[in-house]
Amino acid sequence: MNTAWKVMYRLGFVPWDRGVIPPELTALVEGPDALATGRALDVGCGTGTQAVYLAQRGWRVTGVDAVERAIQAARDKAAAAGVTVDLRLGDVTDLTGLGLQPGYTLLYDIGCFHGLPAQHRDACARGLTTLAAAGATLLLMGFQPGRRGPAPSGVSRAELESRFSGWQIVSEQPDSGPPPPGPLRNAKPTWYRLVKR
Repeated sequence: MNTAWKVMYRLGFVPWDRGVIPPELTALVEGPDALATGRALDVGCGTGTQAVYLAQRGWRVTGVDAVERAIQAARDKAAAAGVTVDLRLGDVTDLTGLGLQPGYTLLYDIGCFHGLPAQHRDACARGLTTLAAAGATLLLMGFQPGRRGPAPSGVSRAELESRFSGWQIVSEQPDSGPPPPGPLRNAKPTWYRLVKR
């Protein structure tokens, strides 16, 4: 899978990287019930749009992505914004192998988990759970399950409840943005907010 992502970044075909901050994230960071600033982990951070946004608002952010080109773009973006983001080139299925310390209070995933092969999802969930502080929030966007060729296969609420057994899903809502382009227009992106027990 890493090869496919690398090729897509090389070609400049990154439809998931729209350069916008989803309202679902801004509500958590700036809304009436905003979380207290703390440590944030951006899983599959891509070019760092959300990581930089969080850092600009006082969060201590770590971003992880498996594509070197994406990490370099994120470093450039953080430097241009004048913020510090700890950006790590690494595998989201081995988060604890990256030397990260537990205690993240916000974990964020805009379409990384739902694109992992099924046999690697438990490892990612375990890593997120290990790194999360008690009471941490995980905001995760995933397509509804379905066959889409090489595109992400999606994730269901039931699967999240099974793989993230130490968490509680406190909200589930459809994405508020425009539908994905082309053949993904019926993927039904859905936002899940989980809280670690």
